[in-house]
Amino acid sequence: MTNLKAENFPKLQNDLILRASRGEKVERVPIWIMRQAGRYLPEFQEVRKNHSFFEICRTPEFACELTLQPIRRYGKLLDASIIFSDILVIPQAMGLEVQMVAGKGPVFPAPLETPEDFARLSDNIDVEKELGYVYQAITLTRHKLEGRVPLFGFIGAPWTLMAYMIEGGGSKTLSKAKSWLWKYPKESHALLQRISDIAIEFLVGQVRAGAQMLQVFESWGGELSPQDFKEYSLPYIRQISTRVKEQLTKEGLDVVPMTIFAKGSWYALEDLSESNYEVVSLDWTIDPKYARQMTKDKVALQGNMDPTVLYGGFDAIREIATRMVHAFGKDSKHIANLGHGILPTVDPEALKVYLETVQTVSADIRRDNH
Repeated sequence: MTNLKAENFPKLQNDLILRASRGEKVERVPIWIMRQAGRYLPEFQEVRKNHSFFEICRTPEFACELTLQPIRRYGKLLDASIIFSDILVIPQAMGLEVQMVAGKGPVFPAPLETPEDFARLSDNIDVEKELGYVYQAITLTRHKLEGRVPLFGFIGAPWTLMAYMIEGGGSKTLSKAKSWLWKYPKESHALLQRISDIAIEFLVGQVRAGAQMLQVFESWGGELSPQDFKEYSLPYIRQISTRVKEQLTKEGLDVVPMTIFAKGSWYALEDLSESNYEVVSLDWTIDPKYARQMTKDKVALQGNMDPTVLYGGFDAIREIATRMVHAFGKDSKHIANLGHGILPTVDPEALKVYLETVQTVSADIRRDNH
């Protein structure tokens, strides 16, 4: 186990994404990829052969190694790293068992079925004790990165975590979780608040440990109607950004840029841009021009190429990536990414072509406009 402390971190060499997040002028569009430390990499698969998914998450040295793999492979083509972890570590900390089942994804053997099941959730959770392994991984990784790029920390948003905790895993309809909103509205809000309180403490702890940016994943946001999103998602998303920044300020820590990614929630772009996040991440169904209009340039936009384009061959990748960069425009308020996580069977060379194209095209656009 490492004894490295969250101090004396190596000097940051590439702050492009931090500057873009704050709306500053940058020489080209920064780029990183959701799930970039993942199953599409053969070096990831080698580690997974002998270790379970959550064993890797809970072992700082393994989590650090997987975080560094894409940085080593792609070098200066990536402008950020993201700590290897999972959004479901919060439900685990709350006392629910989560298994990662091959071919199926996350499974909760005993999900919440009625509000009476709240009795199975832990009270007064010691976040440091339950999730300290993530903090240790972040601190170790900050040192091992040697300042090459900034490091993201992250959480799943309360509604998304609640949905998993009730559904027991992934779902096409979220019928169990959504029915709670109408059957048990008061208890739903109580659960969302409970998750939010832990999430806020967890994010502050991640910054304390060395995270330089934070992202909140509302992966199931698009399953809610606009009205339900405003009631059961947005208030907690806003509470997280506001309280995290207040606590960071109170502790004298850097108030790091925060990104919100509410997949499928195109109708909420204006609200999200007014929710105290520096960056709003877009899925591939949202037109960049529409996103600019709705957010009124208040935030940087992140995204948003369809992940399946990476299966389309190098020429298609170059063509669609070029179109995407042009669609976001020549100003500085764009961070390139995919519209969701990279898929596990993508050829790593296809991702390399995407990264190269974005960097080259965006640099050319900026140069032509000076």
